[in-house]
Amino acid sequence: MTNTDEQAQDGGGQRPDRKGRKPYDLEERTARFGEAVIAFAKRMPQTPVTARIIPQLVGAGTSVGANYAEADDAESKKDFRHKIGICRKEARESKHWLRMVAAAVPEMKEDARKLWREAKELHLIFVAIRRNTKVS
Repeated sequence: MTNTDEQAQDGGGQRPDRKGRKPYDLEERTARFGEAVIAFAKRMPQTPVTARIIPQLVGAGTSVGANYAEADDAESKKDFRHKIGICRKEARESKHWLRMVAAAVPEMKEDARKLWREAKELHLIFVAIRRNTKVS
């Protein structure tokens, strides 16, 4: 693996601090995003419309972190790149469902917008990681 690939896999290649924490931990960030999506979904009113949106949003939002964990344990560069691609797709799908929440439950629009911004940032991170991971 090249240095760029190692950096992508460990969340940026930064060295752990004295307590062993990475300054930028993408696994933690994606897990927190999933937790925030779950908490947000629990606050949504149950209506015929949201009954369809909620499971889709929770599925996509929690899948980002699950697939990143899979990518972190990838068996090859090709496998890593593929799983990062799934992370990218799930982050993008999360943005879609958050937009639908804003339309279906206008009073939750601001909270949906905050999560949407995080989903967008995660999507862009995974786009960059995938672009910088070369398969030989």
